[in-house]
Amino acid sequence: MPKPDPALVVQTITPPTPAQLNDSLVTTEHVVQTTEGELAYTARTGRVVLRAEDVKDDVFQGVIDQAQLGVTAYTLTGADVTTRPVTFCFNGGPGSASLWLHMGLVGPRIIDIGEVTDIARPPYRLIDNAHTLLRATDLVIIDAMSTGYSRAAEGRKATDWHGWRADVAQFSELIRLWCTREDRWMSPKFILGESYGTVRGASVAQQLQDEHGLYFNGLILLSSVLDFGSQDFDNPRWDEAAIHFLPSYAAIAWYHGKHPGRGLAEVRAEAEEFADGPYRLALAKGRRLPVPDRAAVAETLARLCGLSVDYVTRTRLRIEHARFCAELLRDRGLVVGRIDGRFTGPAASGTEETMDTDPSGDLTMGAYTAALHHYLRAELGSTEDMDYRVAAELWKTWRYREFEGRPVNVTDKLERAMRANPALRVRIEYGYFDLATPYFAAQDMVDHLALPDADFARIEHGYFETGHMPYLHGPSRLRESDEMCRFIRHASGR
Repeated sequence: MPKPDPALVVQTITPPTPAQLNDSLVTTEHVVQTTEGELAYTARTGRVVLRAEDVKDDVFQGVIDQAQLGVTAYTLTGADVTTRPVTFCFNGGPGSASLWLHMGLVGPRIIDIGEVTDIARPPYRLIDNAHTLLRATDLVIIDAMSTGYSRAAEGRKATDWHGWRADVAQFSELIRLWCTREDRWMSPKFILGESYGTVRGASVAQQLQDEHGLYFNGLILLSSVLDFGSQDFDNPRWDEAAIHFLPSYAAIAWYHGKHPGRGLAEVRAEAEEFADGPYRLALAKGRRLPVPDRAAVAETLARLCGLSVDYVTRTRLRIEHARFCAELLRDRGLVVGRIDGRFTGPAASGTEETMDTDPSGDLTMGAYTAALHHYLRAELGSTEDMDYRVAAELWKTWRYREFEGRPVNVTDKLERAMRANPALRVRIEYGYFDLATPYFAAQDMVDHLALPDADFARIEHGYFETGHMPYLHGPSRLRESDEMCRFIRHASGR
């Protein structure tokens, strides 16, 4: 019996499960009064489905659902998409939803949070944001996997995206998809990332540029931490972290009255000079440091940080930030905030070695969470009733396999993006009272970028007398918004 012609053999392939999910965006129309006049805009909120091609043994099997990411987008009514900028915004964590930027800074409606000395209490209220970034740019606010309303598709594991590389890939795909569907490839494009969102932002910009030819006009890195090694207390010696946290310790000590008769600029200047000079040398010498010199360093360190010489000596001149938060106001029965050192709260015990909670989070989370839930449903028409995950402790198990054996450092992604794209501009914002991403460490990262000297002119800096989120301080929020709008317009060629 002759063998059949292979060309005529019909292969039987089991078809894949077809994509079942659809985007679920609710659209509403609004008007907001701003410092630049009335703005009419469209809001869309809900979830966008991400899909992937299923290929096995080089045979295309179809397209499968991967995930649904929570998105809220604002677009100016009637704007020309070829000239109107669009900014993709997200918080960090890993494990933080993006309600902080959304309801605290960029959106047309924000929470009235009050001030650190008179923080908002329930019932909370929303207010129009006359300084919204909508004055300069459309906005797409994204929640990372397992935060907000973002979830894996049926049959998929959310943990597949709980790591640096997968997270970057997912955000990159959403931005690529959005630019394609909304015809935003010709728009000036920006990324605004906060905290771990700066790691994500720099990485996403480089990946989209190199893999898809999607170039950005600007990156805004709010409370930047591109190099974990510059602030890593997991290193047994702690030298770099201790040096880089010192100016923030001194600033927070000043705020709480430990430097009477002196200004913040004067205290910071002394702390920065001491950190970069005698303190750095003393830590490098270790036991080679003569005893009298060790005593002198301990005395200066204690004075700058507002701590006792005895305590500083027992730390071996290396003060860890969670311990600083517990120690600074121990005599008053208070702990100070890590996210924002201006905040204080009652200590659970007068003998705890480290802070048991962060009062800056305790005093703000309720207001932001209530505001987000009310706003999405009552004003934007969302019908979602699943749990909006404000904070998931993903940082505890987040995967950094690509950095095994070394600290996480994505400065090379920023360098690559800037070298390849001479139009890319960068804005970095710092809070003096921030113990999550200390400003001196972020400055050190910039000082070590492998870029031509001329390229540093494309990096601008904004400093605020606040903590990790400058917008928790009313006057700083207004200045921050205005400076971001100016940066976006300038980087857009406007």
